[in-house]
Amino acid sequence: MINIEDKDSGENGKLYCSVSENIPFMLKKSTNTFYNLITDSHLDREISSNFNITVTCSDEGVPSLSSSVTLTLQISDVNDNAPVFERSSYEAYIVENNTPGLSIFTVKATDADWNQNARVSYILEDSSVNGVPVSSYVSVSADSGVIHAVRSFDYEQIKDFHFRVKAQDGGSPPLSSNVTVKIMIQDQNDNPPQVLYPVQTGGSLVAEMVPRSADVGYLVTKVVAVDVDSGQNAWLSYKLQKATDRALFEVGLQNGEIRTIRQVTDKDAVKQRLTVIVEDNGQPSRSATVIVNVAVADSFPEVLSEFTELTHDKEYNDNLTFYLVLALAVVSFLFITCLVVIISVKIYRWRQSRILYHSNLPVIPYYPPRYSDTLGTGTLPHVYNYEVWRLQRGLCCFSPALSVSPSLFRSLYSFLVLFT
Repeated sequence: MINIEDKDSGENGKLYCSVSENIPFMLKKSTNTFYNLITDSHLDREISSNFNITVTCSDEGVPSLSSSVTLTLQISDVNDNAPVFERSSYEAYIVENNTPGLSIFTVKATDADWNQNARVSYILEDSSVNGVPVSSYVSVSADSGVIHAVRSFDYEQIKDFHFRVKAQDGGSPPLSSNVTVKIMIQDQNDNPPQVLYPVQTGGSLVAEMVPRSADVGYLVTKVVAVDVDSGQNAWLSYKLQKATDRALFEVGLQNGEIRTIRQVTDKDAVKQRLTVIVEDNGQPSRSATVIVNVAVADSFPEVLSEFTELTHDKEYNDNLTFYLVLALAVVSFLFITCLVVIISVKIYRWRQSRILYHSNLPVIPYYPPRYSDTLGTGTLPHVYNYEVWRLQRGLCCFSPALSVSPSLFRSLYSFLVLFT
């Protein structure tokens, strides 16, 4: 409300007021001297946050006199705008075997409101990936919108997944919007080729037969391998690494076919051993090797006689290794046992000697059976033993032979009888 006064009278005191153009405000007269400033259209703080309003009043005198005043009006904010993401959807890529906690990328949303109403926080919406909560795969920073990997991804298990992120402002009530994020996992060359054929057996020996009449280009067999990786990491090439006769066989670089490159002759050995290496095209390259046994013969008995000896030799070597290990274990056990026994005996004897050394033991004479002093000389001409008794613990031992007088012996013997 604006109060306007003109001290003149009559026509000179009549007033006319207006506001500046191109603003959404107008003056409405309430009394002769009071005007109300009201809005003329919708106000949007996001378009214009403040207005400078000039109010001009003039009288109807001749000449007309006027005055003006400028009002600054600040538009307060209400939470009428939801956060808006920079993109309608997001796609991000991450290489498998990543480190948990790795930052993948960042989602960004803005809010046209002001202050608390424009403060945006990010929330990972609940969903599942292959029956597992999406929160076990990724996490979202509430303040920055940075998406982190919670686990290490494996391309062979999961190639891509998607989830939704919600952006919510701090207004009351809060407004929000969401966006779909798709994570694409990129393959890494972390798997070597797997040979499907020929099957590598541990005990039995499998051989491909080639007749001696085989011509040049005869197909012996085909090495079949696969790689669970994708793209160029799964492109396989085959090379002949070792061979009994490299001038007799070749391996197709792309298809793994083993063929003869010359005519087979009678001089060629029956047993042919080929080592084929299978490599993928990844960086760095990974490989696998396979051994192909080839029998150059026209009949099965000839093949059997040659390869049976090889099988027996292998079994003999395996058994020999087992028995050697067993013998070594037994010898080691016996050695340790003997060592423990010897040490125990030494310790026991040392402890017994220490006990006897620190003890005050009476010496008791021990006469041989049917002994008598016939000489009456007061000394004992015969040799006899002293028996040492430890009365407190019942331990005894024998001392070396000594000579004593009969009177001393009788006194000691009487003393022993009293205590026994």
